[in-house]
Amino acid sequence: MNELAPYAVSEKNSRGRTFSEPPPAGRGEFQRDRDRIIHSKAFRRLEYKTQVFVNHEGDLFRTRLTHSLEVAQIGRSIARNLYLNEDLVEAITLAHDLGHTPFGHAGQDALNACMKEYGGFEHNLQSLRVVDILEERYAAFDGLNLCFETRAGILKRASKNNARKLGAVGERFIQSTRPSLEAQLANFADEIAYNNHDVDDGLRSGLISLEQLLEVSIFSRHLNEVRKTHPGLTERRLVYETVRSMINTLAIDLTTQSRQNIAKTQLHCLDDVYLAPPLIGFSEPVKKEQQQLKKFLYDNLYLHYRVTRMSNKASHTIRRLFEAFNSNVRLLPVKYQHKFEREGHQAIADYIAGMTDRYAIREYQRLFAITQD
Repeated sequence: MNELAPYAVSEKNSRGRTFSEPPPAGRGEFQRDRDRIIHSKAFRRLEYKTQVFVNHEGDLFRTRLTHSLEVAQIGRSIARNLYLNEDLVEAITLAHDLGHTPFGHAGQDALNACMKEYGGFEHNLQSLRVVDILEERYAAFDGLNLCFETRAGILKRASKNNARKLGAVGERFIQSTRPSLEAQLANFADEIAYNNHDVDDGLRSGLISLEQLLEVSIFSRHLNEVRKTHPGLTERRLVYETVRSMINTLAIDLTTQSRQNIAKTQLHCLDDVYLAPPLIGFSEPVKKEQQQLKKFLYDNLYLHYRVTRMSNKASHTIRRLFEAFNSNVRLLPVKYQHKFEREGHQAIADYIAGMTDRYAIREYQRLFAITQD
């Protein structure tokens, strides 16, 4: 890791861990956080959780795991250029989807609707719950006992009502202060990754076409540049080069604009970051291009009838599972039956949110399919 800026998060200005532990040998505190995340059960499950396409739709589409790795790579590269804490950015980005339901946003929306009477469901809060409570790996504490700054970065948003239940990590949502620059950067790295890689997966699936994407200025500009530089490329390589070039442009713009924002604000220490306006961001022209790309993907990919059909089946699966467990708690595994006695419907949400796509499908079949010998 390179030398850190005075306003970056470091081990010296970190608020530490909830449970005191001896310092790690041969690695830093945020490297320890990263390692604990990678070795967690929730992280392994991301391999079989949906990004856009349901897991069994194909082997080449992105999953939550590959997405998280791509976000971490983008985030680390930008953090290095801004003299921010690369290890913290990596830990946040690897953990940001740990609480996501099966079946992507369709699964989250369905579970949130089911939990409406019981406090709702939000995957950022669930990701924090995973690292704070649900992982069971260590003798001395529940969860992973991550550093405060890693936990704060995982929690991208929270209502004031929910924030009041979270203690110190929820304070910024009550006081309307900012997270660290590392947390801000992780959020933008996530946006860069999913927008551009959804373009790649959308084209691979055949749900969107190059011709349609020509109406998107950032894509058409980079496509024309690649065609000019590398005439005669096959479509597959043309798409790879275009997406790679787009990601590079966005990373450079984010770095340049953020550096300018930081210089204007004249930060001297980490506390200045918390009181400053958001400082990590794109230039205005690139921001507009990103918004155009997001709208295109929403209209043409996420609302495509085939994706809508998958989302509808996913929502139906989540609703039926929740209804079954809610009507008869004894259908839950014994561990979650005991948990329901202590925590109520949060136990059902924990069980469903922890499922992979294929596990949720199998659980649905076990509960509702009638088989013959």
